[in-house]
Amino acid sequence: MILIAGPYASGTGGDPGLMAQNLARLEEAAWPIFRAGHIPMIGEWVALPVLSSAGATGPGDPLAAEVMYPTAERLLQHCDAVLRLPGESRGADQDVAIAEGRGIPVFRRLDEIPGIAA
Repeated sequence: MILIAGPYASGTGGDPGLMAQNLARLEEAAWPIFRAGHIPMIGEWVALPVLSSAGATGPGDPLAAEVMYPTAERLLQHCDAVLRLPGESRGADQDVAIAEGRGIPVFRRLDEIPGIAA
């Protein structure tokens, strides 16, 4: 399982449309990772439904601090690698730091992932 990490809320000012664009950018990496025989994972795929089920209004809700970053941290207990996409993101940087601390490989480009052709 490879965690795809990159900007989601960063730089959006809370604009849902911009966050959706960022999520779509993260999701673009999912197919090549899957096609190469891995399981792609994006923290927001888990965190956003958890927030919703908790009654939060979205990623800007105060409850998000208890869900968004902790979700990625928990996912990293099960991930074999991280793909860090470009762009400023405190959360993605935190994911990389956790991965590196645990000895989990961090890729910076899709073509670095085993099974993905350049």
